[in-house]
Amino acid sequence: MLDEIAKNPGIVSPDVYLRLNKPGLRIDVERDKAADLGVSVEVVAKAVETLLGGRNVTRYKRDAGQYDVIVQTEPSGRSTPEDIARIYVRGKGDAMIPLSSLINVRERISPRELNHFGQRRSVSITASLAGDYSLGHALTFMNETATRILKSGYSTQLNGTSREFRNSQGALAVVFVLALVFIFLVLAAQFESFVDPLVIMLSVPSPMIGALLALKWSGSSLNVYLQIGLITLVGLITKHGILIVEFTNQLRAGGMEMVDALVRASSQRLRPILMTTGAMVLGALPLAFADSASAESRQQIGWVIVGGMSLGTLLTVFVVPTMYTLFARKAIPGANKAVAREQAEGHSALPWTGREIGGACPTIRQIFDAPKQV
Repeated sequence: MLDEIAKNPGIVSPDVYLRLNKPGLRIDVERDKAADLGVSVEVVAKAVETLLGGRNVTRYKRDAGQYDVIVQTEPSGRSTPEDIARIYVRGKGDAMIPLSSLINVRERISPRELNHFGQRRSVSITASLAGDYSLGHALTFMNETATRILKSGYSTQLNGTSREFRNSQGALAVVFVLALVFIFLVLAAQFESFVDPLVIMLSVPSPMIGALLALKWSGSSLNVYLQIGLITLVGLITKHGILIVEFTNQLRAGGMEMVDALVRASSQRLRPILMTTGAMVLGALPLAFADSASAESRQQIGWVIVGGMSLGTLLTVFVVPTMYTLFARKAIPGANKAVAREQAEGHSALPWTGREIGGACPTIRQIFDAPKQV
Protein backbone atom coordinates (compact mmCIF):
# COMPACT_ATOMS: atom_id res chain seq x y z
CA MET A 1 0.00 0.00 0.00
CA LEU A 2 2.79 2.41 0.90
CA ASP A 3 4.68 1.65 -2.33
CA GLU A 4 1.60 2.43 -4.44
CA ILE A 5 1.03 5.70 -2.59
CA ALA A 6 4.65 6.72 -3.14
CA LYS A 7 4.13 6.45 -6.92
CA ASN A 8 1.67 9.36 -6.84
CA PRO A 9 3.60 12.65 -7.34
CA GLY A 10 0.84 14.60 -5.60
CA ILE A 11 1.42 12.81 -2.29
CA VAL A 12 4.67 13.77 -0.58
CA SER A 13 6.57 11.82 2.13
CA PRO A 14 4.10 9.02 2.86
CA ASP A 15 4.81 7.18 6.09
CA VAL A 16 3.23 4.35 8.05
CA TYR A 17 2.99 4.04 11.82
CA LEU A 18 3.98 0.37 11.90
CA ARG A 19 7.46 -0.72 12.89
CA LEU A 20 8.13 -4.45 12.56
CA ASN A 21 11.24 -4.44 14.71
CA LYS A 22 10.42 -6.81 17.58
CA PRO A 23 11.84 -10.34 17.15
CA GLY A 24 9.57 -13.20 18.14
CA LEU A 25 8.79 -16.91 17.73
CA ARG A 26 5.73 -18.54 16.24
CA ILE A 27 4.84 -21.96 17.62
CA ASP A 28 2.58 -24.20 15.51
CA VAL A 29 1.22 -27.34 17.18
CA GLU A 30 0.74 -30.46 15.08
CA ARG A 31 -2.74 -31.14 16.32
CA ASP A 32 -3.21 -34.59 14.80
CA LYS A 33 0.05 -35.91 16.21
CA ALA A 34 -0.64 -34.35 19.60
CA ALA A 35 -4.08 -35.96 19.69
CA ASP A 36 -2.59 -39.38 18.92
CA LEU A 37 -0.15 -39.00 21.83
CA GLY A 38 -2.88 -37.79 24.18
CA VAL A 39 -1.63 -34.23 24.53
CA SER A 40 -4.04 -31.33 24.13
CA VAL A 41 -3.16 -27.95 22.72
CA GLU A 42 -4.05 -26.36 26.05
CA VAL A 43 -1.43 -28.47 27.84
CA VAL A 44 1.23 -27.44 25.35
CA ALA A 45 0.32 -23.76 25.71
CA LYS A 46 0.38 -23.85 29.51
CA ALA A 47 3.72 -25.68 29.57
CA VAL A 48 5.35 -23.08 27.31
CA GLU A 49 3.77 -20.20 29.21
CA THR A 50 4.75 -21.53 32.62
CA LEU A 51 8.35 -22.52 31.93
CA LEU A 52 9.25 -19.54 29.73
CA GLY A 53 7.04 -16.74 31.02
CA GLY A 54 6.51 -17.92 34.60
CA ARG A 55 3.37 -18.65 36.54
CA ASN A 56 2.38 -17.58 40.04
CA VAL A 57 1.13 -20.84 41.62
CA THR A 58 0.77 -19.93 45.30
CA ARG A 59 1.95 -17.76 48.19
CA TYR A 60 3.56 -18.52 51.49
CA LYS A 61 4.05 -16.54 54.66
CA ARG A 62 7.26 -16.27 56.55
CA ASP A 63 7.55 -14.16 59.64
CA ALA A 64 5.61 -10.97 58.78
CA GLY A 65 6.10 -11.19 55.02
CA GLN A 66 4.16 -12.82 52.22
CA TYR A 67 5.93 -14.18 49.17
CA ASP A 68 4.82 -15.38 45.73
CA VAL A 69 5.82 -18.80 44.45
CA ILE A 70 6.64 -18.58 40.74
CA VAL A 71 7.35 -21.61 38.60
CA GLN A 72 9.77 -20.84 35.78
CA THR A 73 12.80 -22.27 34.05
CA GLU A 74 16.17 -20.80 34.95
CA PRO A 75 17.40 -18.03 32.62
CA SER A 76 20.01 -20.30 31.13
CA GLY A 77 17.29 -22.74 30.07
CA ARG A 78 15.11 -20.22 28.21
CA SER A 79 17.54 -18.05 26.28
CA THR A 80 17.39 -19.69 22.81
CA PRO A 81 14.62 -21.10 20.59
CA GLU A 82 16.13 -24.58 20.97
CA ASP A 83 15.27 -24.53 24.68
CA ILE A 84 11.59 -24.86 23.79
CA ALA A 85 12.21 -28.26 22.19
CA ARG A 86 13.65 -29.54 25.49
CA ILE A 87 10.38 -29.01 27.37
CA TYR A 88 8.43 -32.18 28.18
CA VAL A 89 4.70 -32.67 28.66
CA ARG A 90 2.79 -35.63 29.99
CA GLY A 91 0.88 -37.77 27.46
CA LYS A 92 -0.93 -41.15 27.50
CA GLY A 93 0.14 -43.51 30.22
CA ASP A 94 2.05 -40.72 31.97
CA ALA A 95 4.65 -40.85 29.21
CA MET A 96 6.87 -37.77 29.00
CA ILE A 97 6.80 -36.41 25.47
CA PRO A 98 9.22 -33.70 24.26
CA LEU A 99 7.70 -30.68 22.59
CA SER A 100 10.12 -31.09 19.72
CA SER A 101 7.94 -33.93 18.45
CA LEU A 102 4.72 -31.88 18.70
CA ILE A 103 5.51 -28.33 17.61
CA ASN A 104 7.22 -26.38 14.87
CA VAL A 105 9.08 -23.20 15.89
CA ARG A 106 9.63 -20.37 13.41
CA GLU A 107 11.33 -17.05 13.93
CA ARG A 108 9.50 -13.88 12.85
CA ILE A 109 9.30 -10.17 13.58
CA SER A 110 6.28 -8.33 14.96
CA PRO A 111 5.39 -4.75 15.93
CA ARG A 112 6.36 -3.54 19.37
CA GLU A 113 2.89 -2.04 19.85
CA LEU A 114 -0.50 -2.54 18.21
CA ASN A 115 -2.66 0.55 17.82
CA HIS A 116 -6.44 0.34 17.72
CA PHE A 117 -9.02 2.48 15.96
CA GLY A 118 -12.72 1.79 16.21
CA GLN A 119 -11.99 -1.23 18.48
CA ARG A 120 -9.95 -2.87 15.71
CA ARG A 121 -6.23 -3.22 15.17
CA SER A 122 -5.11 -0.41 12.92
CA VAL A 123 -2.15 0.97 11.01
CA SER A 124 -2.02 4.72 10.34
CA ILE A 125 -0.71 6.11 7.05
CA THR A 126 0.21 9.80 6.94
CA ALA A 127 1.46 12.01 4.10
CA SER A 128 1.72 15.58 2.90
CA LEU A 129 0.23 17.03 -0.28
CA ALA A 130 1.93 18.83 -3.12
CA GLY A 131 0.95 22.45 -3.65
CA ASP A 132 -1.28 21.77 -6.67
CA TYR A 133 -2.87 18.56 -5.34
CA SER A 134 -6.14 18.86 -3.45
CA LEU A 135 -7.21 16.84 -0.45
CA GLY A 136 -10.29 15.57 -2.29
CA HIS A 137 -8.18 14.10 -5.09
CA ALA A 138 -5.84 12.51 -2.55
CA LEU A 139 -8.71 10.81 -0.70
CA THR A 140 -10.15 9.51 -3.97
CA PHE A 141 -6.76 8.07 -4.93
CA MET A 142 -6.35 6.45 -1.49
CA ASN A 143 -9.77 4.79 -1.69
CA GLU A 144 -9.09 3.43 -5.17
CA THR A 145 -5.67 2.11 -4.12
CA ALA A 146 -7.06 0.45 -0.98
CA THR A 147 -9.84 -1.22 -2.96
CA ARG A 148 -7.33 -2.60 -5.45
CA ILE A 149 -4.61 -3.75 -3.06
CA LEU A 150 -6.08 -4.65 0.32
CA LYS A 151 -7.40 -8.16 0.83
CA SER A 152 -10.90 -8.99 1.99
CA GLY A 153 -11.41 -8.37 5.67
CA TYR A 154 -9.43 -5.12 5.67
CA SER A 155 -11.15 -1.75 5.77
CA THR A 156 -10.06 1.89 5.76
CA GLN A 157 -11.20 4.85 7.82
CA LEU A 158 -10.23 8.50 7.91
CA ASN A 159 -8.93 10.52 10.82
CA GLY A 160 -7.94 14.10 11.54
CA THR A 161 -8.34 16.72 8.83
CA SER A 162 -9.29 14.14 6.20
CA ARG A 163 -12.15 12.90 8.34
CA GLU A 164 -13.43 16.45 8.93
CA PHE A 165 -13.22 17.17 5.22
CA ARG A 166 -15.18 14.05 4.26
CA ASN A 167 -17.85 14.64 6.92
CA SER A 168 -18.23 18.29 5.96
CA GLN A 169 -18.78 17.52 2.27
CA GLY A 170 -22.32 16.34 2.81
CA ALA A 171 -23.01 19.01 5.42
CA LEU A 172 -21.70 21.80 3.17
CA ALA A 173 -24.46 21.38 0.61
CA VAL A 174 -27.13 21.39 3.32
CA VAL A 175 -25.67 24.42 5.12
CA PHE A 176 -25.19 26.31 1.86
CA VAL A 177 -28.78 25.70 0.75
CA LEU A 178 -30.11 26.65 4.19
CA ALA A 179 -28.08 29.87 4.09
CA LEU A 180 -29.51 30.78 0.68
CA VAL A 181 -33.07 29.98 1.76
CA PHE A 182 -32.73 31.95 4.99
CA ILE A 183 -31.32 35.02 3.22
CA PHE A 184 -34.01 34.77 0.54
CA LEU A 185 -36.81 34.66 3.12
CA VAL A 186 -35.39 37.61 5.06
CA LEU A 187 -35.10 39.65 1.86
CA ALA A 188 -38.61 38.63 0.80
CA ALA A 189 -39.96 39.94 4.09
CA GLN A 190 -37.97 43.15 3.72
CA PHE A 191 -38.97 43.92 0.13
CA GLU A 192 -42.44 42.33 0.37
CA SER A 193 -41.71 40.61 -2.91
CA PHE A 194 -40.19 37.38 -4.23
CA VAL A 195 -38.77 38.98 -7.38
CA ASP A 196 -36.39 41.47 -5.78
CA PRO A 197 -34.74 38.83 -3.52
CA LEU A 198 -34.32 36.63 -6.60
CA VAL A 199 -32.51 39.44 -8.40
CA ILE A 200 -30.21 39.92 -5.42
CA MET A 201 -29.49 36.18 -5.03
CA LEU A 202 -28.42 35.93 -8.68
CA SER A 203 -25.24 37.78 -7.66
CA VAL A 204 -24.12 34.89 -5.41
CA PRO A 205 -22.31 32.76 -8.10
CA SER A 206 -19.90 35.58 -9.03
CA PRO A 207 -17.92 35.64 -5.74
CA MET A 208 -17.71 31.84 -5.79
CA ILE A 209 -15.82 32.03 -9.08
CA GLY A 210 -13.46 34.65 -7.66
CA ALA A 211 -12.82 32.59 -4.53
CA LEU A 212 -11.95 29.46 -6.50
CA LEU A 213 -9.65 31.42 -8.83
CA ALA A 214 -7.86 32.96 -5.83
CA LEU A 215 -7.35 29.52 -4.28
CA LYS A 216 -5.97 28.18 -7.55
CA TRP A 217 -3.60 31.12 -7.87
CA SER A 218 -2.39 30.74 -4.28
CA GLY A 219 -1.95 26.97 -4.60
CA SER A 220 -4.45 26.12 -1.87
CA SER A 221 -6.65 23.05 -1.78
CA LEU A 222 -10.29 22.39 -1.06
CA ASN A 223 -10.89 21.89 2.64
CA VAL A 224 -13.25 22.79 5.45
CA TYR A 225 -11.85 26.34 5.79
CA LEU A 226 -12.71 27.04 2.15
CA GLN A 227 -16.27 25.92 2.80
CA ILE A 228 -16.59 28.29 5.75
CA GLY A 229 -15.31 31.16 3.60
CA LEU A 230 -17.77 30.41 0.80
CA ILE A 231 -20.72 30.54 3.18
CA THR A 232 -19.41 33.84 4.55
CA LEU A 233 -19.29 35.30 1.04
CA VAL A 234 -23.00 34.70 0.55
CA GLY A 235 -23.89 37.23 3.21
CA LEU A 236 -21.21 39.72 2.17
CA ILE A 237 -22.00 39.88 -1.53
CA THR A 238 -25.78 40.13 -1.17
CA LYS A 239 -25.31 43.45 0.62
CA HIS A 240 -24.28 45.07 -2.68
CA GLY A 241 -27.43 43.89 -4.41
CA ILE A 242 -29.58 45.11 -1.53
CA LEU A 243 -28.17 48.64 -1.85
CA ILE A 244 -28.89 48.84 -5.57
CA VAL A 245 -32.32 47.19 -5.58
CA GLU A 246 -33.65 49.05 -2.55
CA PHE A 247 -32.66 52.49 -3.81
CA THR A 248 -33.99 51.70 -7.28
CA ASN A 249 -37.37 50.78 -5.81
CA GLN A 250 -37.44 54.04 -3.84
CA LEU A 251 -36.76 56.07 -6.98
CA ARG A 252 -39.37 54.17 -8.96
CA ALA A 253 -41.88 54.68 -6.16
CA GLY A 254 -41.27 58.41 -6.63
CA GLY A 255 -42.35 58.11 -10.25
CA MET A 256 -39.03 57.67 -12.07
CA GLU A 257 -38.79 55.29 -14.99
CA MET A 258 -37.11 51.92 -14.44
CA VAL A 259 -33.98 52.50 -16.52
CA ASP A 260 -33.44 56.02 -15.19
CA ALA A 261 -33.94 54.88 -11.61
CA LEU A 262 -31.60 51.94 -12.11
CA VAL A 263 -28.82 54.10 -13.58
CA ARG A 264 -29.14 56.69 -10.83
CA ALA A 265 -29.25 54.08 -8.06
CA SER A 266 -26.25 52.20 -9.43
CA SER A 267 -24.16 55.37 -9.72
CA GLN A 268 -25.06 56.70 -6.27
CA ARG A 269 -24.60 53.34 -4.53
CA LEU A 270 -21.28 52.56 -6.22
CA ARG A 271 -19.29 54.48 -3.62
CA PRO A 272 -20.60 52.61 -0.52
CA ILE A 273 -20.24 49.33 -2.42
CA LEU A 274 -16.57 50.04 -3.17
CA MET A 275 -15.96 51.20 0.39
CA THR A 276 -17.41 47.99 1.78
CA THR A 277 -15.39 45.85 -0.62
CA GLY A 278 -12.20 47.76 0.09
CA ALA A 279 -12.63 47.40 3.85
CA MET A 280 -13.25 43.65 3.59
CA VAL A 281 -10.38 43.01 1.17
CA LEU A 282 -7.86 45.08 3.12
CA GLY A 283 -8.94 43.42 6.34
CA ALA A 284 -8.52 39.95 4.83
CA LEU A 285 -5.09 40.55 3.27
CA PRO A 286 -3.21 39.92 6.56
CA LEU A 287 -5.01 36.57 6.80
CA ALA A 288 -4.14 35.66 3.21
CA PHE A 289 -0.42 36.38 3.67
CA ALA A 290 -0.11 34.97 7.20
CA ASP A 291 2.94 32.76 7.78
CA SER A 292 2.78 32.05 11.52
CA ALA A 293 1.62 28.94 13.32
CA SER A 294 -1.71 27.54 12.12
CA ALA A 295 -1.55 29.99 9.20
CA GLU A 296 -3.01 27.43 6.80
CA SER A 297 -6.56 27.84 8.07
CA ARG A 298 -6.35 31.65 8.08
CA GLN A 299 -4.84 31.76 4.59
CA GLN A 300 -7.75 29.77 3.20
CA ILE A 301 -10.40 32.11 4.60
CA GLY A 302 -8.34 35.18 3.67
CA TRP A 303 -7.91 34.20 0.02
CA VAL A 304 -11.59 33.27 -0.26
CA ILE A 305 -12.66 36.72 0.94
CA VAL A 306 -10.06 38.60 -1.13
CA GLY A 307 -10.81 36.79 -4.39
CA GLY A 308 -14.54 36.46 -3.86
CA MET A 309 -15.19 40.06 -2.86
CA SER A 310 -12.94 41.51 -5.58
CA LEU A 311 -14.39 39.63 -8.54
CA GLY A 312 -17.85 39.47 -6.97
CA THR A 313 -18.07 43.24 -6.62
CA LEU A 314 -16.83 43.77 -10.17
CA LEU A 315 -19.52 41.49 -11.58
CA THR A 316 -22.30 42.43 -9.16
CA VAL A 317 -22.47 46.07 -10.31
CA PHE A 318 -23.29 44.72 -13.77
CA VAL A 319 -25.22 41.56 -12.95
CA VAL A 320 -27.73 43.08 -10.53
CA PRO A 321 -28.86 45.95 -12.80
CA THR A 322 -29.12 43.57 -15.76
CA MET A 323 -31.17 41.03 -13.84
CA TYR A 324 -33.33 43.80 -12.41
CA THR A 325 -34.33 44.98 -15.89
CA LEU A 326 -35.26 41.39 -16.82
CA PHE A 327 -37.16 40.25 -13.75
CA ALA A 328 -38.33 43.35 -11.86
CA ARG A 329 -41.94 44.42 -11.89
CA LYS A 330 -42.86 46.97 -14.53
CA ALA A 331 -44.75 49.12 -12.03
CA ILE A 332 -44.08 49.77 -8.36
CA PRO A 333 -47.26 50.06 -6.21
CA GLY A 334 -47.73 53.63 -5.05
CA ALA A 335 -45.63 55.20 -7.80
CA ASN A 336 -46.63 58.66 -8.95
CA LYS A 337 -45.15 59.11 -12.41
CA ALA A 338 -47.06 62.33 -13.08
CA VAL A 339 -45.31 64.13 -10.22
CA ALA A 340 -41.88 62.95 -11.34
CA ARG A 341 -42.61 64.02 -14.91
CA GLU A 342 -43.75 67.50 -13.82
CA GLN A 343 -40.66 67.92 -11.62
CA ALA A 344 -38.43 66.88 -14.50
CA GLU A 345 -40.06 69.37 -16.89
CA GLY A 346 -39.96 72.23 -14.37
CA HIS A 347 -43.74 72.66 -14.09
CA SER A 348 -43.76 72.42 -10.32
CA ALA A 349 -42.45 75.38 -8.38
CA LEU A 350 -42.51 73.72 -4.98
CA PRO A 351 -40.94 70.38 -4.05
CA TRP A 352 -43.64 67.77 -3.75
CA THR A 353 -43.45 65.62 -0.60
CA GLY A 354 -46.97 64.31 -0.50
CA ARG A 355 -46.95 62.39 -3.78
CA GLU A 356 -49.26 59.64 -2.60
CA ILE A 357 -51.83 62.15 -1.36
CA GLY A 358 -51.47 64.27 -4.49
CA GLY A 359 -51.93 61.30 -6.74
CA ALA A 360 -55.15 60.40 -4.98
CA CYS A 361 -56.55 63.97 -4.44
CA PRO A 362 -56.29 66.33 -7.45
CA THR A 363 -57.74 69.21 -5.41
CA ILE A 364 -54.69 69.25 -3.12
CA ARG A 365 -52.48 69.32 -6.21
CA GLN A 366 -54.33 72.45 -7.39
CA ILE A 367 -53.75 74.10 -4.01
CA PHE A 368 -49.99 73.58 -4.33
CA ASP A 369 -50.05 74.80 -7.92
CA ALA A 370 -52.06 77.96 -7.05
CA PRO A 371 -49.03 80.24 -6.32
CA LYS A 372 -47.56 79.37 -9.69
CA GLN A 373 -50.77 80.30 -11.51
CA VAL A 374 -51.02 83.63 -9.68
